[in-house]
Amino acid sequence: MPQYRRLLEGGRTWFFTVNLQERRSGLLIEQVSSLRDVVARVRRKYPFTINAWVVLPDHMHCVWTLPDQGGDFSLRWRLIKTGFAKQLPRQESIRENRLRRGERGIWQRRFWEHQIRNELDYSNHVEYCYINPVKHGYVSAVKEWPYSSFHRDVRKGLFPEHWAGPVGDAVLEWE
Repeated sequence: MPQYRRLLEGGRTWFFTVNLQERRSGLLIEQVSSLRDVVARVRRKYPFTINAWVVLPDHMHCVWTLPDQGGDFSLRWRLIKTGFAKQLPRQESIRENRLRRGERGIWQRRFWEHQIRNELDYSNHVEYCYINPVKHGYVSAVKEWPYSSFHRDVRKGLFPEHWAGPVGDAVLEWE
């Protein structure tokens, strides 16, 4: 069994990818209100800043900044994943090894994390979040995807509304 070493100092910014076990599922957008409620509950108890977040049908990407005190993102993800699962009826297929451990079959056990190193790395990961629905073919323009903090960032003036959106058959260059 591998031993994962994670830097848990507070005040750092991280990029995450979290996947459902069933990669052809639409569960995350079908239950996006439940997901939002759970995230809000976890943030009240264990604060973090959402720099960017996009929810796709079967996975999500986000960039968080953790407070100076309390940089345990694994705890936050465990609470989010568990809280979300508890709001859903038990309908998923569960493998025997998960049943023995009392686990549900909703989430992949692990998640991908990357510590943001500098401003360019930050920009690249925020843009990756926002362009992801286009990359997967769900929409032709970033602004068309409703499950994203992109809209918040447009309102704040951080991104133009037509960022990475189509103009005829061409795509605008990333700014």
